[in-house]
Amino acid sequence: MDAHAQTPLEILQKRFGYESFRQHQLEVINHLVKGEDLFVLMPTGSGKSLCYQIPAMIRPGTGVVISPLIALMQDQVAALRQNGIRAERLNSSLSAAEAAGAVRRVSAGQVDLLYVAPERLFMERFQNLLGKIQVALFAIDEAHCVSQWGHDFRPEYLRIAEVTEAFQGVPRIALTATADAVTRRDIIEKLRLRKARKVVAGFDRPNLRYQVGLKQNVKKQLLDFIQWEHPGESGIVYVRTRKRADEISAWLKTHDVDALPYHAGLDQVLRNRHQRRFDEQPGTVVVATIAFGMGIDKPDVRYVAHLDMPASMEAYYQETGRAGRDGLPADAWMLFSLADVVAMRKLQESGNGDVAFQQVQRRKLDALLGYCETLACRRQVLLGYFGEAFPQPCRNCDNCLQPAAAFDGTLAAQKALSCVYRTGQRFGAAHLTDVLVGNATQRVLSLGHHRIKTFGVGAELSPGQWRSVFRQLLAAGLLTVEITKISGYRLTDKSWPVLRGEEAVRMRSDPPASAPRKKRPPATDRSEIPLDEGDQELFERLRQLRLKIAREQALAPFVVFHDKTLKEMARIKPGSRAAFLTINGVGERKAELYAERFLAVIRDRD
Repeated sequence: MDAHAQTPLEILQKRFGYESFRQHQLEVINHLVKGEDLFVLMPTGSGKSLCYQIPAMIRPGTGVVISPLIALMQDQVAALRQNGIRAERLNSSLSAAEAAGAVRRVSAGQVDLLYVAPERLFMERFQNLLGKIQVALFAIDEAHCVSQWGHDFRPEYLRIAEVTEAFQGVPRIALTATADAVTRRDIIEKLRLRKARKVVAGFDRPNLRYQVGLKQNVKKQLLDFIQWEHPGESGIVYVRTRKRADEISAWLKTHDVDALPYHAGLDQVLRNRHQRRFDEQPGTVVVATIAFGMGIDKPDVRYVAHLDMPASMEAYYQETGRAGRDGLPADAWMLFSLADVVAMRKLQESGNGDVAFQQVQRRKLDALLGYCETLACRRQVLLGYFGEAFPQPCRNCDNCLQPAAAFDGTLAAQKALSCVYRTGQRFGAAHLTDVLVGNATQRVLSLGHHRIKTFGVGAELSPGQWRSVFRQLLAAGLLTVEITKISGYRLTDKSWPVLRGEEAVRMRSDPPASAPRKKRPPATDRSEIPLDEGDQELFERLRQLRLKIAREQALAPFVVFHDKTLKEMARIKPGSRAAFLTINGVGERKAELYAERFLAVIRDRD
C-alpha cells in the first residue's frame, strides 16, 4: 500500500515495526501532516526522528531534513532504507556520481526524505532543485545550533529561515533535545517560528543513572567503574584534551579494556576506523574529546564517563544523552574538581565573544558545579535547570542511593542570602564572598558594603567554602540568575522561608569519590530483565549473525537491528515469520530481508 494512503499508526507498525507511539509523537505527527509549524523538544531516545519521517511519507512531495551531522545522516538514511523507505542524503561525503544519482531520484519524485547539511541549503544549485520539486516539509534537526546561548552554536544555522520561509504553505519543524528556556526562545526567534505550535516533552531520561564523584586517583576510579559496573560493554569517556585522550585510552588497553582514542588530531581515516569499530564491536570504549560529537547514534552505549567537567549543563546533558538510547539502563558518570572550574574559566576567557557572552558561560559553568555539589536528587536539579519540575527523588542517582556526608548549612545559607539581599541582588559570588569574610577591597569600600550588617559575618568559612555555599544555593533553587543579562544572584520564593528560619538547609561537606552503586530498582520493562544462560547464548549468536549481515552491506550493526530487538528475539524465540513480525523493531521490509536467517539461528539453538 502507498504510504500516502496509510495512517501514521499503520506506517509505524508496518514500516518501523513498533506497536504504538510514544508520548507526544502522534500529536506532533498529526499537526505536521496538517501543515502546521512546530517547535519540538524531546529527550534523546524518545523518537524525535519519527515525528518528521512519518509526515514526510504521508504528505505529498519530499521532506527536507537539515542536519549538521554527516555521520548521523548516513546512519539515518541507511536505517530508513532498511525499512523500505525512500531516503537520500546530499553532503560532502558523496562522490559526484552518487550525488548526481540522488539529485536525479529527488527530481523524479522518488524520494520521501532528503537529508542535507545547512551549508548545502544555501547553494544556488540546491535551491534550484528545491524550486523544481514539491517540498513536503522542512525538518531542522539539532535546532539548538541556531542559538548563541546554546552549547553548540553554528553560524550557518542563522540563515536557515531565509530559505525555508520562501516556501509558503510548507510546514517547518525545529527539533532539539537540549535547550533551556532562553535557548528555546532564541531558537523560535532565529528560525522565525513565532506562530509555531510548541511541544515540550521534557528532559527526563529515566533509564540513566547519574553519578558524580570527587577526583582522587582518576585512572583507578575510571577502571574500577568500568570493571565493576560495565565489564565488556560499550562506553564513551570524555576528556578535555587530545593528549589526555591518547593517554587514557593507552592506559586502559594495558588493563584489558578495548579502548580507542578519538579526537581532531587523529587522521580522518583513523578516526573513521575507530568509529566503525565502536559501532561494530561490542565492548569497545572510545576515549574522546568533544570531537566525538552529536552524530553518535549507537543505541547500546551503556555509559558516558566524564573525566573533566564539560562547560555547561547543556553540554553535560547532550553528552550524557549518548548513553542508553535504546531505553535500557545506562550510566552518566562524572568526576570533578575545582581545578576543572579554573581550567574551564580560562578557556572561556581566552575565547571569542563579548563580555555578556562570557558572563553567560561563567553562569552556566557555575550551575554545573552546583549540580556536582548538590545534596539533592541529581535528576531534580538537572531537570530543574531546564525549567522542569520532578516532584519526587528519582531513586536512580548516587545522592538518592548513597547520600553524601552533609552538615547543617542553615546559618551559612541565611548569611549568604542576606548578603545577596543587602547588596542589591546584583553581584556574583566573588564580591559577595569578600563582603562575608570582611575583605575590604576597593570595590567593597567604594560601594559602601563594608558598612552593611553582613560585612565580616562569615569569617568562619574560607572563600572557597563560601563559593561552594553559593553554588549549592543556586543548585537548590534558593538563588537564581538571569543569564541573558550581566547581573548577580537574586533571591527566589524559596529563599524567604530560609531567611525567616522556617526551613533548614543541608549542605554537602565534600563530594565523595566514586563508589560502586547499589542494586538497581527492579526492571519494569521486559527488555530490561536479564537473560538466562540459554537465552544469553542465543542472543550472542543472533548478534554474530547481525554483524555478518551488517558487514555484507557495509552498515552499522544497529541499523539492522538494535540489541533490544535481538534480546526480545532471544527471549520470545519466534518460530514463524508471523511471530517474527511481532518483535518490536521488526517491520515488514526487515522481515522480508532477514526473517529466514534469524529464524534459522533460533530454530538451531539446541
